[in-house]
Amino acid sequence: MKNIILASASPRRKELLAQAGYQFTVITSDTDEITDKSMPDEIVEELSAMKAEAVAAQIEEDTVIIGADTIVAVSGRILGKPQDVTAAEEMLKTLQGNTHQVYTGVTLIEIQSGTRKVTTFSERTDVIMYPMTDEEIKAYIATGEPMDKAGAYGIQGRAAIYIKKIDGDYNNVVGLPIARLYQELKSK
Repeated sequence: MKNIILASASPRRKELLAQAGYQFTVITSDTDEITDKSMPDEIVEELSAMKAEAVAAQIEEDTVIIGADTIVAVSGRILGKPQDVTAAEEMLKTLQGNTHQVYTGVTLIEIQSGTRKVTTFSERTDVIMYPMTDEEIKAYIATGEPMDKAGAYGIQGRAAIYIKKIDGDYNNVVGLPIARLYQELKSK
């Protein structure tokens, strides 16, 4: 197994990689996540590449660096992590009772004998949420769980009771399409 570096502080990504049996080191990037892209798949691909490149600039030994970024999109609107409780409430009101998409972009930078090979891809999962009352939204926000998650919810947490259906990779919604990542790493 190659030396692997995860360029993310996300506890969910760390958990998914560990669950898949990978041993890895975490080095977070401090790059500004600014993009001029407008399509969700292009946004996450560019941001994942920025994170991976920022870490790769610090590395000289043979390794594979994994950068990832996740966003939620609904009706053409991009939802990142909520800045405050009001934003979380607005996001959840928009998502409840509707279908939205979760996009995760992943960039792999393989450094071997001084050469670099870059692979970037994204996955999309459609998520349908049950309707939520204002009281349910406020109670969920009060748990604190929505505040560090794209779209203001965690499918793997308390928000699971509001998920009616998903079409696509569940782990993509959590934050890392681990099956696709495995296939990509296996081919390296």
